[in-house]
Amino acid sequence: MKGYKKFTGVICVLMLFLAAKLHAGIARDTVPATHEEAAAEGEVLVDVNATDKNAVFETNAKFVFTVNNSTATDQVGKISWILTSVTGKKLKEDAIDVKIAGKTIGKYNFEIPGDGPGFYNVDFMINVSEYDDTLHKAFGVRPEQIKSDYKRPEDFDTFWEKTKTELARVKPEFKVMFKPELSTISRNVYLVEMKSLGNVLVRAWLTEPTVKNKKFAVILGLPGYQVELPPVFGEDKDVAFITLNVRGQGNSKTNVHTPHDELIIHHIESKDKYVMRGMIMDCIRAIDFIFTRPELLHDKIFVKGGSMGGLLTMATASLDKRVNLCSAQSPIFSDLRSVIKEVDFPITSINKYIKTQPGLTLEKVMDNLDYFDVKNFAPNIKCKTLMSIGLLDTYIPPSNDYTVYNLLKTNKRILIFKDLGHEVSPKYIELELNWMHDEFGLY
Repeated sequence: MKGYKKFTGVICVLMLFLAAKLHAGIARDTVPATHEEAAAEGEVLVDVNATDKNAVFETNAKFVFTVNNSTATDQVGKISWILTSVTGKKLKEDAIDVKIAGKTIGKYNFEIPGDGPGFYNVDFMINVSEYDDTLHKAFGVRPEQIKSDYKRPEDFDTFWEKTKTELARVKPEFKVMFKPELSTISRNVYLVEMKSLGNVLVRAWLTEPTVKNKKFAVILGLPGYQVELPPVFGEDKDVAFITLNVRGQGNSKTNVHTPHDELIIHHIESKDKYVMRGMIMDCIRAIDFIFTRPELLHDKIFVKGGSMGGLLTMATASLDKRVNLCSAQSPIFSDLRSVIKEVDFPITSINKYIKTQPGLTLEKVMDNLDYFDVKNFAPNIKCKTLMSIGLLDTYIPPSNDYTVYNLLKTNKRILIFKDLGHEVSPKYIELELNWMHDEFGLY
């Protein structure tokens, strides 16, 4: 990266947020455990790590299982593993016999085959004289070859063009209210109100540096599911923040107010009435607002979000070419058909809702959700795009988000966090903000 200025304001987008038996299970020569190596005297400590920093391999995955036996007793037993698909189907398993002498460290090499391109879960179990444990890991095999088995609706683009036309007919009636009680010496805070699709009132927070006669780049932060985004502060004098609470969330519940678990299925029986259609248009309306502000740089708009915010980010970048950069962390609704029966969210809420609606079926719901699947937005994204995934994510499997990534036709980069679930690493937050500074020339 070019020289950049450290960015101290952090957007708080909360997150709800792996054909053969074992080829090598041979212990290396054991070595004496030093005091520094042992975390505690008289304990058995274990760890397992992929040999690749991202746990991504061309063929077989390679792991090193370490057993630190700081007791005086020989530990005798087995280390075993079970390989499953991201949907939980058992694929393979194996075990080896081990003996770790007292006061030594044993290291065991495992080579585990995946079943073609994709991501896999592997559970390592150790059962020895005085210790039992299970460690959950994941790995990928040639993820750049992952493809969806499901087609995009033929009228996908037409559907969204009609939706944007419908939004354009709604007068935004922007209102900007200065909030001195929330402002600081370095930041002015404004509450923003606007009318969106269906004449629904939504609200956002705008914070700007108290620097006169200056134009600011913009970060538009989009929310995770049922997360209320507050005003965001920071010391960066080049950047204004907008945190949008889409309909039904935070301070945007005036016209859409559902119980917590029911928002995601609000009017899901109709693609024209589904709440996500309106949420995505709320984001487009926020871009409209940016273009009304003379102090904001209209060619330096960075949109970001995680989980549902990741979905909203990629949908907004796909539908609105005014977005200059976007960053999506573990976006939900990615190739949803491939895992809809295996993931708890949103299938539990969907099935509960279907039972209350005569004639409504899961297939009908899925036909509607195809218009909100991130993979179907991805090919139309033109701006530079950053993504992140956690290999232990149980809300949206990494293979699904990689399907989206492979469909992107723009300048793109993905960061893989092998030991994270549905969450975002602070390293990613730092990287994406430094990336924005570099791309926008903010030094």
